[in-house]
Amino acid sequence: MRKTELLSFMNGSLIEAGCDEAGRGPIAGPVFAAAVILPQDFRHPLLDDSKKMTASARETLEPVIQKEAVAFSAMSVNADEIDRINILNASIAAMQAAVMHLSPVPEYLLVDGNRFRTFSHIASIIGHDTSDSALSYIAGMKDRIREFDRIPFSCIVKGDGKYASIAAASVLAKTARDRYMREIAKDYPEYGWERNMGYPTPEHIEAVRKYGLTPHHRRSFHIKELEPALF
Repeated sequence: MRKTELLSFMNGSLIEAGCDEAGRGPIAGPVFAAAVILPQDFRHPLLDDSKKMTASARETLEPVIQKEAVAFSAMSVNADEIDRINILNASIAAMQAAVMHLSPVPEYLLVDGNRFRTFSHIASIIGHDTSDSALSYIAGMKDRIREFDRIPFSCIVKGDGKYASIAAASVLAKTARDRYMREIAKDYPEYGWERNMGYPTPEHIEAVRKYGLTPHHRRSFHIKELEPALF
């Protein structure tokens, strides 16, 4: 149980969406992000920053959030595109694609962390030659990009531990990504993704050393343990 109650809104007079990502640090798999608009009276004793919650608690909360939310969306950007546009831009793109799927369109965004970009900036980085569904969606919405650029936002460091909507987004992003990693782990059992979720654990690093990289690995990520020794 939380010691400090999460704040419901920054500006209760606006339709406010919380945004968060999951999977910036792994060396394999996509980055996921979610955007959630909660009703003003939403409360749940389990809701917290998803990283502080057990997998069981997250899985318990996921359907509750999905049922009670005014609107929610979760999107992902794959490893190839992470390598192409970098993990920061990919994380922001996943969040923006999730926001663009919301109905009603939010009037204010609460973004976990300290970095965000305009929708038009991300669209210009993406280009049009992409097979990733989230990036393709943004590229296909070019006629509405300026509309989304006008949505004000606040970046909040550790916002998933401060605002309910960001915490809810963190839960949806984390559960969606974990589910995806467990699924692709069936095709690559040697890497233990159902346990490490693509993070560079000793087990995962040893598997890369032994079996090499898969199409799901982020080749732009530096793995210190796999670098040749200098001395």
